Formats: sequence, structure tokens, C-alpha cells
Amino acid sequence: MLVVIDVGNTHSVLGLYRGDDLLDNWRISTSTERTRDEYIILVQEFLRSVGAGRQEVNGMMISCVVPSVLDELLGLANKYFHFRPFVVGPGIKTGLPILLDNPREVGADRIVNAVAAYRIYKKAMVIIDFGTATTFDCVSEKGEYLGGVIAPGMNISMEALCSRASKLPRVELRRPKEVVGKNTVHCMQSGIVYGYLSLVEGLIAKIKDELKSDLLVVATGGLAKIVDRETDIIDDVDDFLTLKGLKFLYDMNSGK
Repeated sequence: MLVVIDVGNTHSVLGLYRGDDLLDNWRISTSTERTRDEYIILVQEFLRSVGAGRQEVNGMMISCVVPSVLDELLGLANKYFHFRPFVVGPGIKTGLPILLDNPREVGADRIVNAVAAYRIYKKAMVIIDFGTATTFDCVSEKGEYLGGVIAPGMNISMEALCSRASKLPRVELRRPKEVVGKNTVHCMQSGIVYGYLSLVEGLIAKIKDELKSDLLVVATGGLAKIVDRETDIIDDVDDFLTLKGLKFLYDMNSGK
């Protein structure tokens, strides 16, 4: 069995594979205060929830954008499973040429998503990950990572608006019935939701125009389905794209 872990800035996702089957996944908050022993307790409960034992796990693949958390996860693997996991980063085979000025700058999660999407769809595409930041990653028809865009996430935009404007309340992220709001809450919801939709649609249009291609648009991340309901620019939503990418990378690097 394989444990895959994707550590983002706000949330982390744990997945458990038996062969090619994703048995279950857990989403937890990302905390720089959590110790390796606390991760051991979490993983024990995760395995117990699907009726699996530690001895059945023979591999782990990690994608992490928070260095201090990675140290604790490496400690977890060493202390609890007694092996060293694979970590997405320099030295890991991806099968994806990275055509950037400095390939080491690309976030691990973005590479994982690109690998997964290309393995699944085999087309030129844009992958949108709606996380703490919203990232747009472009892959060519040949499977080359071309670069992308990083924009503030929808929740970050909302938090910035509320924290910097003292009289504005925190509101639920939902689409108001009309673009032109008749009260403060609806005005804020319109600005965030419709404004964000315009950002996404505008960037996709500019990316397609610049790359001279009618790219497939694949979305993932916590807010992907919310955005997908409000626009027809997204071709497919895959909640487990990153976990699938981690499985592909493990198989590629472990010789399976």
C-alpha cells in the first residue's frame, strides 16, 4: 500500500492507495506546530479508518510547499514506517520537461498536477488549482511544462478585503442573484465571485491567445466545483488530481 501526502499552505491531503485504487483520503489543516509524533497518531487513525495496518504500507510519496512540515513528515516515515519516502523535488523523475528559466522555482504541487493531467488527458492544457493561491499551469501537446500564472486565491481576496476595510463584514462566498448589489453583503459577494470569475475567464482567454491553442482546461482544488458551476470555461474538474499525480510519480520513481 502507498501513502501519498500533499501539503499545501492552508490544507494538507492524505491518500491511501492499494494498487491503483484510492481507498480513502483525509483533508487536514496544515500546521507548522504539528510534530512527527502527532503525524504518527494521525496516520495511525487514517490507516485504522480503512482497516489497514502499518505493516501493509511499503511506500510514501510527498509533495510539500512548507519546508518545516516536510521535516516532520520525513521524521514520521523514518520513525513509524522505517523507510525514507520519495519527495517531489530535484532528483525526482517526472517525465515532464520543465521549460522555465529556473525549473527549481516551480512549486511541487504544480508539477504533480501537470504530471497527472498530462498522463490522464494527453493533450495541451491549462490546469487551474484553486487553493490558497490560484495557479494556472500550462502543458504542451508534447507534455512540456511551459509555465503559468499565480493569482491570489478567492479566500485570500476575501480576507484581504475584510482586514483592510474595517467597516466591511466577513461574508459567505456565494453568488448573489444580481451583479449590482443592493446592500453591502451582496456588493461584496458580487465583487468577489463575479470578479473572480472574470479573472479566471480573462486569464484563460489570454493564455489561449498567447499559446495559439484551444487548450483543455482542467480544474482541481477546494473551490474548483464552486467556480465550475458559474462558468463554462472549465472542461473537467478532478478533485483527486494531485493524489493521482503523486501515485504516478511514485510508480515512475520506484520502478513499478
